[in-house]
Amino acid sequence: MMATINITVNGQQIEREVDESRTLAQFLRNDLGLTGTKIGCEEAECGICTVLVDGVPVDSCVYPVLKAQGKSIKSVEGLAEGETLHPIQSSFIEHGAVQCGYCTPGLMMTATALLNENPDPSEQDIKVALKDTYCRCTGYASVIRAIQSAGRELRGETPLPVNDPAVSEPMHVISRSVPPQEVRAKVTGQAKYTDDITFPGMLYARTLRSRYPHAKILSISTEKAKALPGVQAVLTHADVPGENLHGLVYRDWPVLCDTVVRYMGDAVAIVAADTEDLAAEALKLIEVEYEPLPVVADPQYAHTAEAPVLHPEHPTGNLLKHIKVRHGDIEAGFAQADVIIEREYHTPTTEHAFLEPECAIGVPAGYPDHDKLTVYVGSQIPYQDRNQLGLALGVPEESVRVIGTLIGGGFGGKEDIAGQIHVAMLANATGRPVKMLYTRQESLVFHPKRHATTIRMKTGATRDGKLIAVQAELYGDAGAYASLSDKVLTRATTHATGPYAVPNAKIDCFAMYTNNVPSGAFRGFGVTQSAFAVEQNMDLLAAELGIDPVQFRLINAQKVGVTTATGQLLRESVGLIETIEDAWKDMQAHHNGDGFRWAWRDGHKAYGWGIACAYKNTGLGGGAPDKSEAEIEAFEDGTVEVRTAAADMGQGLAHVVAQCAAEELKLPYEKVRVLLCDTDLTPNGGPTTASRQTFVTGNAARLAAVALRDALTQSAAEMMDVPPQTIRYEEGLLRSNGHQVEMGRLVHWMKSHGLTSRVRHEYYAPKTQPLGSGGDMHFAFSYATQSALVEVDMETGEVHVLKIVSSTDIGRAINPLMLQGQIEGGIVMALGHCLTEAYIIEDGVPWSRLLARYKMPSIKHAPEIVSHLVEHRSEAGPYGAKGVGEIPSINTTPAICNAITNATGVRIYATPVDQDALLLAIKNGQTELHTAWQHVR
Repeated sequence: MMATINITVNGQQIEREVDESRTLAQFLRNDLGLTGTKIGCEEAECGICTVLVDGVPVDSCVYPVLKAQGKSIKSVEGLAEGETLHPIQSSFIEHGAVQCGYCTPGLMMTATALLNENPDPSEQDIKVALKDTYCRCTGYASVIRAIQSAGRELRGETPLPVNDPAVSEPMHVISRSVPPQEVRAKVTGQAKYTDDITFPGMLYARTLRSRYPHAKILSISTEKAKALPGVQAVLTHADVPGENLHGLVYRDWPVLCDTVVRYMGDAVAIVAADTEDLAAEALKLIEVEYEPLPVVADPQYAHTAEAPVLHPEHPTGNLLKHIKVRHGDIEAGFAQADVIIEREYHTPTTEHAFLEPECAIGVPAGYPDHDKLTVYVGSQIPYQDRNQLGLALGVPEESVRVIGTLIGGGFGGKEDIAGQIHVAMLANATGRPVKMLYTRQESLVFHPKRHATTIRMKTGATRDGKLIAVQAELYGDAGAYASLSDKVLTRATTHATGPYAVPNAKIDCFAMYTNNVPSGAFRGFGVTQSAFAVEQNMDLLAAELGIDPVQFRLINAQKVGVTTATGQLLRESVGLIETIEDAWKDMQAHHNGDGFRWAWRDGHKAYGWGIACAYKNTGLGGGAPDKSEAEIEAFEDGTVEVRTAAADMGQGLAHVVAQCAAEELKLPYEKVRVLLCDTDLTPNGGPTTASRQTFVTGNAARLAAVALRDALTQSAAEMMDVPPQTIRYEEGLLRSNGHQVEMGRLVHWMKSHGLTSRVRHEYYAPKTQPLGSGGDMHFAFSYATQSALVEVDMETGEVHVLKIVSSTDIGRAINPLMLQGQIEGGIVMALGHCLTEAYIIEDGVPWSRLLARYKMPSIKHAPEIVSHLVEHRSEAGPYGAKGVGEIPSINTTPAICNAITNATGVRIYATPVDQDALLLAIKNGQTELHTAWQHVR
């Protein structure tokens, strides 16, 4: 049914015929092309679709467009006045409140409504107003500050100063908080993510997924679906032209299932139709006959002889991999120990909850401006996508182009193939562009999660507080397919002694196939799980020995000269002790000279501090060749462009690359552009994973700029007739002995003489060794200490994290403000892992099928965060930098759990903390809590 709507949008009167079923978000995006309004859930849960209707913020994803009849709508595109940004937009830029940018429009629109009503909001006012508008990147501290600063500007007062972290020795551009690339487009709604892109004649695709977590496929009938008018293609496994498997490490994941399904997210058939509704209708007409098979839902059961074998072709059955660490003599070590603590810990499956659902567009070769099959996708590994596309399509990978779009959050969850191969197959089959956008509910069922683990941790120490032995057994739920379980659980294993000097270690990890959703990369990459066990055992040992927990960590902290459990001698850049001291100073300062207390009571509220340390490798390690390539070109207008296929998910890689180039060429930062992730135009930067991109691609960009500078210098010396060694670079000028030439003019001169102003550099990181071979398994480590102050209501069990103190050794801060944003965002994400988040699966069937059933922290949960940067520089890192993406998420959970124990006397052995069970434990005088809330039936 169609109806006429009269509506004012961003000051423009509009009259249109619309489908009565249309939501306001669909109308803005699809009918008016105002794609600044994003859709994250279509449940009115995440709030990122917020627009103002007659000044009132509404969730436009569920707001019927006809309900807006005669009303005035303001979207993010209507905030600025011409080229002049609204104060909320400029404040979000200034205060570093923009990372991936996908949630930014919703946050700003909600904040605008608040400021219109209350131009002087308190922090509590902001938390109340924005409690239902989520951000997964920032950690909210910068958002709060940006809103308060915008309020001051609207009141005619001076904006708040930027909370720029203290760093040592800022250079020309390095260690300065320049704004991210493309940030203006993100705050004005002009930034284009995959679903914002359309093509004439584009079709819409959907995927039919399994009805069972484990079943034989007896037959698939697509005839009825193909007969539906408007359906252009229906494909099954029989239509896969190449290899019907994909995978990042093991090729075990079917493109389209043929004989068996192994989890509820398995793809069985795909369709392309003229409209999204038709594609959804076609799925209902596909007939699949199944024979249900026994479900393997538990990794420890999977390791028994009774469990059905899920991958008969795998040489070790359900055991994907047995990972081992051996160091010293474990039996002799425990024989020397005066105190031994042995405990079992459990962590759940958790969901990335990136706010942009997966989306891919396939465009066939021969379509206008596309000379080869092209896939548009927000991917963390575009070249690996291209490789897997080529194998599945049965074509040389060079005949496929992957263009990486802006990514609305990833955190490891956009490394595996999602719709890329499917849209390519459908584009080839139909000869038309095809878009496949996952619903939030489909995304929740389909994509790999953080591994659930069971960790048995045994730790021994001598009476003087020296760690002497660590033995651990880990079970990790790999799920139905391997994804990156091999690599993730290797990190959980190799880091299971914590960042401490431990002379004897024996650690075994069993990565097991199950019929649960696959597990893969997730910020922290396995170390998040093992740190939960390590750091609580540290507190238990300290208590048994009668040693203060801070002092106990200082006694055992890794330092230069220590050998890790994998046999690596630490020669440089080990700032752990300084991070512990930073945290300890702030903990003491919190009490204003009244004497530090680990715990105290005030009425029915109990308060406690907890502390935890962590370390995390930078780079792939383990003997994998770790490299990145960058290209840089100078132009006649005095600008340069750096090109590399390394994904920026909002962590700020683009500005790191630009800063490295600007630093070497002594150019203004604004003169450097960055082109990322086009396999036809940008060289391979490798995966955005393992906290590697600043180190590896930063170095590639830096050294490419050095090579370009050398070429420019030689040409300038010839042009000005001066010795090359006398030339210096200053703000786009090359000067020597009273002579000078603008870089752009020099480039023109070079081209006129047949010379190029474009160079490439392929950077290889320092060589590493495989696990078990001794030597350097990694080329750098970042270190961190966090302390948490919690408040526990002893009458309700409710836990509030009041404050997190963080100190992080990142080598060098390339962009301090954005780096601080990474730390704050990682902390709040980990807070959810500790207190609220669990992806619940029952016998292989996901219960967490709605975003409303997955409780990630909102702004109301955000604690005060005090962040310190420690810069123990890595000799090989760009200007000394290491990695920061993962380290902030690793030790937050154990710091909070240690704080809860100090406040209540109850030790937490499973996350997320079940606050009802915590209350029962308190009331019953129990000292241990072994169940988390997902265990309640």
